[in-house]
Amino acid sequence: MKVTFVAIGAEQLAISLLAGIAKREGHDVSLAYSASLFHDRWNLEIPFLGRLFDDSYKIDNKIEEVQPDVLVFSALTATYQWSLSIARKAKEKYPNIKTIFGGVHISAVPERTIRKPAVDFAVVGEGDVAFIDILNAILDKNFDEKPINNTLFLSKEGKIIRGLQKGFNQELDELPFFDKSLWEDHIRIEDKYMTMASRGCPYKCSFCFNNFFAKLPEEKSGKYVRIRSVDHMIAELLWAKKRYKKLSLIDFQDDVFTTDKKWLKLFLERYKQEINIPFQCLTHPKYMDEEITRWLSDAGCVWIQMGVQSMDDEFKRKHLQRYERSDNIEEACRLMKQFGIKAKLDHMFGLPDEPISAQEKALNLYKKHPPSRIQTFWTCYLPGTDMLREGIESGQVTAEEAERLYEGMDFFFYRNDDNIKNPKMVKIYKNYELIFKILPILPKKLRSSINQNSINFIPTILANFFIFFTDIFTGFYQGNPDFGAYAKHYIFHMKNSIYYKLFRISRKATVPKNNITPEEAYNEVYASKVAFPPIGQRTAIV
Repeated sequence: MKVTFVAIGAEQLAISLLAGIAKREGHDVSLAYSASLFHDRWNLEIPFLGRLFDDSYKIDNKIEEVQPDVLVFSALTATYQWSLSIARKAKEKYPNIKTIFGGVHISAVPERTIRKPAVDFAVVGEGDVAFIDILNAILDKNFDEKPINNTLFLSKEGKIIRGLQKGFNQELDELPFFDKSLWEDHIRIEDKYMTMASRGCPYKCSFCFNNFFAKLPEEKSGKYVRIRSVDHMIAELLWAKKRYKKLSLIDFQDDVFTTDKKWLKLFLERYKQEINIPFQCLTHPKYMDEEITRWLSDAGCVWIQMGVQSMDDEFKRKHLQRYERSDNIEEACRLMKQFGIKAKLDHMFGLPDEPISAQEKALNLYKKHPPSRIQTFWTCYLPGTDMLREGIESGQVTAEEAERLYEGMDFFFYRNDDNIKNPKMVKIYKNYELIFKILPILPKKLRSSINQNSINFIPTILANFFIFFTDIFTGFYQGNPDFGAYAKHYIFHMKNSIYYKLFRISRKATVPKNNITPEEAYNEVYASKVAFPPIGQRTAIV
């Protein structure tokens, strides 16, 4: 069949993986993509520029060009309504088209999703096997509405048919590599090659999707944190080096890259010898020690992202389900500084019931161990999480607000301070946020003396301006690769938009060095160990 994935903004690894699975099964795969500049549902929201560079026509054009049998969406809360609008429009024009919706938002509200007229199948949890089963069901003219594992759909009578929620896939090496060819027209892959070595997180923080995702299976779930073999991971990166001219950064998107110390040591030794490209990753304070930090640095790790969120230990244990201590965070920061790895620390504002003293404790930490960037988030309630459930029970989230969250309405993840009802508290948080943004570039003397009262005279609207531009300046000054890749992505698409309007021609974001496929690269290096299943053979996952 012709299977078209629909995406917005950045590359989505879930789509990259499912595309590889679909190709392995012999389907014709394509991508309908919108950069959605200045309205990317994550970082930038500038309405008049968003209208100027609107490229939503590309989605319509691609669907009209391909006329696919199936449209596939991987939706976040922030992109849920956008995805539904695309599906509705496609079904109006092509009534026989089938739609598959997956992603963390769908897993949180599957019954609500499957009741949408534009949705034919809703995937809950991991969709590796469910995806192929759904495609086979669509192909089967005699499909008798048998339940499909990890999937909801409606019977002809409008009754929800729900499949068994299976345990987590334990055999990640049986999956294909992420299919990057799908994105080459739209994403500058060489600037930042995204991948994952593992799935799952050892923690279930109350605000994170892992909080409910880990509890989805109805049968024996197996391990939630699973890791690809060193061979499988290295083989993918060797393929990437062969396919692309010059990879400047590998970006490991694992929730916690350093969970398995034995695996990490073996991998980093091979990585240094065979890949030798600067990389960045995410970690957790409890999974950092001197040996791990030294190995990471020696193998070429240049940036590490680590969650701090709050520095009140009692509050974190009680409300966030985070169990690291402040001294764990301090030691991790010290080690990153010692071994020359730049730290990007995540910090949350507006956490419900957090004492304001937690901000001062965090400021003291950042003064003592100044990171290269403090990435600030304003607390968002995500469907399915304990934080939202507790917010509803306590009355901090109204029934109307919860309904809008479930529907993905007015959701802007990165800079949303609407959850803070008290203007005085918003002002205090803004003061701290501005300090945290400028702290990495302040001279030591100024850094040690600054406090939130020092800048209390700055109006909130002006503070917002300084926060935004100081963050940009600091990011480029510190050489943060995320900023460089993000800027190049925007510049490419802005130029491409103008070029297309003038000449009706679109340029490719990435031109491959050669057309070697992931399967060919894997078999060339490890044919004696593991061979990919031939095209058309059902993916063997249990």
